[in-house]
Amino acid sequence: MTDASEKQASAADDKVAVVIVAAGRGARAGQADGPKQYQRIGGRAVIARTVDIFLTHPRIGPVVVAIHADDSALFRSAVGANADRVVTVTGGASRQDSVRLGLLALRGHAPGQVLVHDAVRPFVDAELIDRTIAAIGERQGALPALPVADTLKRESAAGMIGETVSRNGLHAAQTPQGFPFWPILAAHEKAHHLGKADFTDDAAIAEWAHIPVKIVPGSPDNVKLTWARDISMADQRLSGERPRFPDIRTGNGYDVHAFEPGDHVTLCGVSIPHDKKLSGHSDADVGLHALTDALLATCGAGDIGTHFPPSDPQWKGVASRIFVEHAAKLVRARGGRIANADITLICEAPRVGPHREAMTETLSAMLAISRDRISIKATTNEKLGFIGREEGIAAIATASVVFPGDVPE
Repeated sequence: MTDASEKQASAADDKVAVVIVAAGRGARAGQADGPKQYQRIGGRAVIARTVDIFLTHPRIGPVVVAIHADDSALFRSAVGANADRVVTVTGGASRQDSVRLGLLALRGHAPGQVLVHDAVRPFVDAELIDRTIAAIGERQGALPALPVADTLKRESAAGMIGETVSRNGLHAAQTPQGFPFWPILAAHEKAHHLGKADFTDDAAIAEWAHIPVKIVPGSPDNVKLTWARDISMADQRLSGERPRFPDIRTGNGYDVHAFEPGDHVTLCGVSIPHDKKLSGHSDADVGLHALTDALLATCGAGDIGTHFPPSDPQWKGVASRIFVEHAAKLVRARGGRIANADITLICEAPRVGPHREAMTETLSAMLAISRDRISIKATTNEKLGFIGREEGIAAIATASVVFPGDVPE
């Protein structure tokens, strides 16, 4: 064997296998949203977080996940592309049997060491995994645990306090629990054949099989999600940690109107003396029409023609302010806050500059936002096209609106 191949073989032998137990139905956490390992915390399924932690750890090799017979599609949907990076097995009627079946699935890999972890402990971290692996010996297991901090009481048959139990030497067990692979597999197989199915964790089976287990410091963060409130608290914790993606939406609007004989034009709610007027069903305020469409776009509410069809005589000659205020009302009804309105008027005449302040003041009142959140600009078309020939005016509007919550994943 070459030096390179020897190094590769050594690296492969150094990898630790993992069995993740995810076949339970979790009745204590409630089933309204499905088994607890598939409920979402911080925007992701519990099991997706757990699987990802092990797949990204450099010491971890093959990962087997024991799932319920009915959960194949649910599992694949929850973990996404990682489903193809693990081996799934159908779990048994108990946690103990699910672990045994997971261990059997690893025989072909013949790992030297194996970790067994509950899927509903999604806050396990790399440091805890490292501590557990470091304590595994050829004939020794490793158990992360925390000293019991609460005062313990034993209940009498009458439901009263029977005695206070000393906390000295007592620990609350966690997972992942680590073992030399072949001894723990043999212990599980022996217990199965003898019909002993009352072990609550793998350290208990190891103890029964005379495999010594070393206690290593656990992690206070490595909680097991048992009750519905645990899932709710985990979700709140992760929601506070994860990056936020505020729901900021931008809408655009465009409108154009031709000139016809007249004595003024109305732009952005302000009447400007001119030797022509804009032709349209309403007052033909091209700036406000574009802004109306931009506001409606931020909440997917169609366009100005949807709400104010030009075929409807009731809108004949009305002030376009009505359209903008209607669109703003729809935005606010959906919880939106108008953050900015930007309008560009494209024309050769009339001159917009002298009326910009009045337009800004009018829009500020119309939208109920401060003047510094409004921008009104004007440009010519450099004598090109119908605008350059002074046949009409065009307007482009952009509205930015902030809605409650985050952008969904």
